[in-house]
Parts: sequence; C-alpha cells; structure tokens
Amino acid sequence: MLKIAVFASGRGSNFQSIIDNIKNGKIPAEVKLLISDNQDAGVLKRAESENIEHLFIDPAHFETKADYEEELIGLLKNAGVELVVLAGYMRILSPLFVRHFKNKIINIHPSLLPAFKGLNAQKQAVKYGVKYSGCTVHFVDQGMDTGPIIKQAVVEVKEEDNADDLAARILKKEHKIYPEAVKLIAEGRIKIEGRKVKIIKEEK
Repeated sequence: MLKIAVFASGRGSNFQSIIDNIKNGKIPAEVKLLISDNQDAGVLKRAESENIEHLFIDPAHFETKADYEEELIGLLKNAGVELVVLAGYMRILSPLFVRHFKNKIINIHPSLLPAFKGLNAQKQAVKYGVKYSGCTVHFVDQGMDTGPIIKQAVVEVKEEDNADDLAARILKKEHKIYPEAVKLIAEGRIKIEGRKVKIIKEEK
C-alpha cells in the first residue's frame, strides 16, 4: 500500500477527494501525514476529522529555506513516505528537495499545461480569451509547472466567465483526476520516459 504525504496551504478540497477515494477502496494507499505551512488552513481540520497525523510547520521558525526543507525531509523519511502530493501548497520546493524525491512528487495545476503556468492561471486564461482551459496533474521537477504530465481534463471557458467562475468548474475536474492519478501511481501503472508519462493498462 502506497504511503502518501500531502502538503497543503488552504481549504484542502483536493486532499479530501483523495481521502474519500482511499476510504471507499478505489486507491490502494494510506495518507501518513498532512503538512501545512498555514496555521489557519482548513485542511488541518479536515485531517484532524479523518484521524490523520497533521502538522503546521512554520517556515518563519527556520533561518533558511534549506533548514525548513530539511525538517520536512526528516518527517517524510520517518513516516516512510513514498509519494508527496501537493494540494494547493503555496510554496516552491527547492531543487534540493525535488532531487531528494525525484519522480515522487506530484502537483495539480488549474490550467492545461504548458499554458498559463504559475499563479492565477484561471485569470490568465480568461484574460487571454481561450475557449478551453482545464487542469493538469504532473510530476514536479525543478522548473515551474514543467514536469511530465500524468493526466489532464478540459473545461470550456464561457464568454461570461470571470476567473472565479472558471476556477469553480475547473475545481470539480480536479477532484476527479487527482485521485485518478494517485490511483495509477499506487497501482504501479505509471512509467516515465523522458517528458512522457506512459500509463500501463490495467490487468483484467
């Protein structure tokens, strides 16, 4: 059973969608640890209600980012974590951290990468005038939203949309494809070849 840690900074709706899919038997995994950099994050209460170990680790208590990440690495090692799931985690991980967990960190981004990287992707999409946007689950590498893509879902951008309208519809798709991506990894059905992620067909 795959051992997971989730990093989150906000409400934790993607965290909840993964937990729900684990509880109903769809994902052969266990969330060992929830880590947040935000003391007031709603995700901490979600983890508490699910009896999952949860920690607020304040980056301000560390002299350097390297010290902060060393603390995180130690916690993950002690918990035997095999996959780090970023679910609205509002910090950029250093190359050192990413190398330490190479091909073992995934993220979900609210656009169809490689379009609209970085912050406010939904606002970028509306402003640009695209007809379709969506969300992307990808492995984390040392770039900004540049890692190999695991899954994507498409959402139509309506003429009357503002960024919040689009974000709400994209979030529904996120709740579907993020658990699906975790399931593929937990079942050992992912193979990375350069920039491409190949999905191994499920044995019947």
